[in-house]
Amino acid sequence: MRNRLATLFSVFAIAISSIGQASAADPLSSKPITIVVAYPAGGDTDQIARVFAEKLSAKVGTPVLVENKPGATGIIGSAFVSKAAPDGHTLLLTPGSLPYAQLVLKNSPASGYDAINGFTPILHVGNSPQFLVANPKSGFKTFDDVVKASKKNPVDYATAGIGGIHHIIGEVVNREANVHFIHVPYKGVAPAIADVLGGHIPMAYISLGTVKPYLSTGKLTVLAVMERERTSLAPDVPTLWEQGYKVDINTWYGLYGPKGMDPKLVQTLNAYFNEIIKMPDVVAQMNALGAIPVGGSPDGLKTLHNNTYAQFSKIIRDLHIEAE
Repeated sequence: MRNRLATLFSVFAIAISSIGQASAADPLSSKPITIVVAYPAGGDTDQIARVFAEKLSAKVGTPVLVENKPGATGIIGSAFVSKAAPDGHTLLLTPGSLPYAQLVLKNSPASGYDAINGFTPILHVGNSPQFLVANPKSGFKTFDDVVKASKKNPVDYATAGIGGIHHIIGEVVNREANVHFIHVPYKGVAPAIADVLGGHIPMAYISLGTVKPYLSTGKLTVLAVMERERTSLAPDVPTLWEQGYKVDINTWYGLYGPKGMDPKLVQTLNAYFNEIIKMPDVVAQMNALGAIPVGGSPDGLKTLHNNTYAQFSKIIRDLHIEAE
C-alpha cells in the first residue's frame, strides 16, 4: 500500500511539473494578450480581431482581449502598438492602410510611427476585395453605364471619408478610365451607404461584407471589383481590368507586433494564427465579412507591406490625395 501511494505521488508530481514546464515554455501564457484595433468597434477589422481573440485564447490558455483605439485614420492605435513592449502581449490587427495612412494626412499626429521599420510583421491575415456598387434606381447595371452617363452629367460617388482607401480607389478609377466621378465623403461607412440606399448618391466604392445583405435583396447592384482577377467571394462580378481599365488595388489585413520581437516568439504566434485561419468556422466568418484568409510567413507580410507602401505613396503623390 505504501509503495502504491509513493508511486501515485510520483506520477502526480511529474504531471504537475510537466504542466508547469509547458506553461513556462510558452511565454504567451504568462499574462493576458491584447489585440489592438485602431478603428471603432463593429467594423470589419474589429469583428475579425474578435474571432481571432477567441481562438487564440483557447490555444494559449490566457485571456485575449480586443481593445479599440480609433482616431486619425488608424494612426493613434497603430502608434500605440509600435511603442509597446515587444513581448507578444500587445498585437495590432489592421487593414492594409497601415503602410500609407500617414502619407495621406496633411497634419499627421506628432506621435506617429515608422511605417517601414516600426513594427514586427507576423501574418498576412487575408485579402478584402473592394467593389463599386450602385442603387438600382440609378439605372447603372455595368461600369460602362456609369462612364456613358458621366459624359452627359457629373456622377457622384460616396466614401467613408477623405483620404481613405475608397477615396484613393475613386481617384485611381478616374485617372484610368479618363472620367471625373465626383467624390462625396462621409464620416464613416454607415452614412455613406445609407445615402446610396436612399438614392441620394448613385454609387459607392465599398467592401463586400458591408453591403452583402443589400446585394442579395436587390437593394444594391454590384458593378465591378477593383482587383486584376475576379474574386471567389463574387465570381460573377467582372473586374475593371478585364473591361479595359488598369485598376488593380489589393486591400488586405495584417497582424503585427511592436518592433524588436524575438524571432522565436514571432514564429510561435505565426504558427498559432496560421492554424486559426484554416478553421472552417473562421473561414466562414471571414468570408461573411468580405475577407479571404491567406496566411503564410512573417516575411510574406513584410514584402506585402513594403510593396503597398511603394505603390500607394506613388498614387497619393501623383494624384495629390490629402486629408485634414
